[in-house]
Amino acid sequence: MEGRRVIVVGAGIAGAGVAFALARRGADVTVADPGLPGQATQASAGIIAPWASTVEGPLYDLYAAGAAYYPQVVGLLAEAGVLRTDYRRTGALVVHEDPAVLDEAQARAETRARASGGVAGEVSRLGGDDVRALVPVLAPDLEGVFISGGARVDGRTMCEALLEGAARHGARRLTGAARLLPGGGGMPRVVVGTDEIEADDVVVAVGAWAADLLEPLGVRPGVEPQRGQISHLRVEGHDTSGWPSVHPLSHHYLVAFDDSRVAVGATRETGSGFDVRVTARGQWQVLADALRIAPGLADATLIETRIGLRPLPSGGLPIVGALPDRPGVHVVAGFGAAGLTMAPYVGDALARAILDGRAAPELSAFAPR
Repeated sequence: MEGRRVIVVGAGIAGAGVAFALARRGADVTVADPGLPGQATQASAGIIAPWASTVEGPLYDLYAAGAAYYPQVVGLLAEAGVLRTDYRRTGALVVHEDPAVLDEAQARAETRARASGGVAGEVSRLGGDDVRALVPVLAPDLEGVFISGGARVDGRTMCEALLEGAARHGARRLTGAARLLPGGGGMPRVVVGTDEIEADDVVVAVGAWAADLLEPLGVRPGVEPQRGQISHLRVEGHDTSGWPSVHPLSHHYLVAFDDSRVAVGATRETGSGFDVRVTARGQWQVLADALRIAPGLADATLIETRIGLRPLPSGGLPIVGALPDRPGVHVVAGFGAAGLTMAPYVGDALARAILDGRAAPELSAFAPR
């Protein structure tokens, strides 16, 4: 199937992941980048630590597979000459003030770590002093469970790395508003700006905008935008480069980066629509949640607050695969808050399915209905 023409609509982590996987296998790839405001990847936290989550079932299996695939995709990018991904394994730290809650979290993480093939690393219980030795800004009443294989990645850097990797394998990137044209059983067609492009396959990877893009085909996938507000703080006087991500077993988190920067968030505003404003309530919630577990951040500098519109699936699971009765049209959407972890792995599996002409077994639970 080398040279098969594929248009990938969407240049977030989902589109970038499938574009890289297709291009490195020899497909003729065009990435249509509509430049949508509020793209989730641009505001993502970048935590790669599914073993700390409470997710279960097929969604957890996909989550864990995505984390396990990261070292491989980073290696494939390096082979293509793309060296910067900002992926680093600094560990994941689950924190709570109740030892019984941590007992449960530890048991779950240990079971998952044993099944991870080593990628999750070691799981250990930490007292308060050890917790604050890892992350000095945390509250004194918190103890923790440390998962050494937890990682973090800058979503913007990783996404551009995958797009650059695709380009080095021959992919093209077009910018402009994109729309699908309904066909009469022929090849899929996409208009990007003023250009009409025909291909053997089209991959719709525009996240929360999937329903709008697919509407001309009479398809309405169950995906809606969920606004997430995430703030970035500068913590002067601290080397944050080795801090683990922090998980208080709630909707919020802390994730540190190299330049004394800590991302804190995030809101989960279901029903937000495509509203990309920073709101007073959202900003208050993000900072209140952060300071509750990390009072040492009170004097940090607020750098910026980013807005991402997560693609929230109505059925609780991502939607990945070929659309029934729509030859050559594929969709990848509905990752919610887990896109950075899952997308490179899913993109690789979907690329194989497209080029092999048969569904990928690992994606069967997420096929469009």
